[in-house]
Amino acid sequence: MIQSRVHVTVRYAETDMMGIVYHGSYLPWFEIGRTTLLKDHGLSYRELEAAGYRLPVLEVGVKYLKPAFYDDTLTIVTTLGEKPVFRIQLAYEVLRGDELLATGHTAHAFIDREGRPVRPPPHFTQRMGELFK
Repeated sequence: MIQSRVHVTVRYAETDMMGIVYHGSYLPWFEIGRTTLLKDHGLSYRELEAAGYRLPVLEVGVKYLKPAFYDDTLTIVTTLGEKPVFRIQLAYEVLRGDELLATGHTAHAFIDREGRPVRPPPHFTQRMGELFK
C-alpha cells in the first residue's frame, strides 16, 4: 500500500448558496490527490502523458458523510492499496482535522494517444514493483 496526503483550502467557488461544498468539487480534489500520490512516489503524470500514455477515469464513487464549508482546510488522503497491473484503483478520504467528511474511489486504465488500452510503461511497472515488494 502506498499513500499520500495533500492539503486544500475550500474556495468560495467550490461552495453552493448555503456555503456548503458542492458535491462535484470533490472530484478535482481526488485528481489533486492522485497526481500528488504519483509525484510523491517518483511517477510524474506529466511524464506519462509526454510518453503517450493517458489514465482516463473508468469509474468514480463518492460517499458524503459530513459537509465541508468555505475556507475549511482539508486533507485529501489518497491510497493505492494494491499493485496495479492493467487498472489503477485508488481510494480517497477527505478530512477536516481528524473528522472524516467523505470517502471515494476511482478506477483508471492506461490508454495510448489513440484511446487503445495498453500496458503501463516499463518505468511505471518497475517503480510499482519497488513500492509493492
